[in-house]
Amino acid sequence: QVQLVESGGGLVQAGGSLRLSCAASGGTFSTYAMGWFRQAPGKERVFVSGISRAGSRRYYSDSVKGRFTISRDNAKNTVYLLMNSLKPEDTANYYCAARSTSYTDDYVYTGAKEYENWGQGTQVTVSS
Repeated sequence: QVQLVESGGGLVQAGGSLRLSCAASGGTFSTYAMGWFRQAPGKERVFVSGISRAGSRRYYSDSVKGRFTISRDNAKNTVYLLMNSLKPEDTANYYCAARSTSYTDDYVYTGAKEYENWGQGTQVTVSS
């Protein structure tokens, strides 16, 4: 079972940038597909971005495409989410998630139920 710890959240003005990090421990990081989700108060948790175990495939929700970039460093057991041109509607608690995969699995997973491991989240607040 992998443990995930997010960091990098905070308060930023609209148009600004933040980089979230998710550090993994307790598992073989390179065997996990990773994802970022977010949840605003009173709303359901939604997919933001995902990356395959080898990093060769990436996927973004329409709401963040062109503004956010996901990446991973398997040597550092860390996945990142670079968020540019932030908008007030990006305000949410951001969660990192991991899904164990087989050697031949190089997919990106977009459903919350497809992930087995979750971090505690990091708050991102974008002021207008």
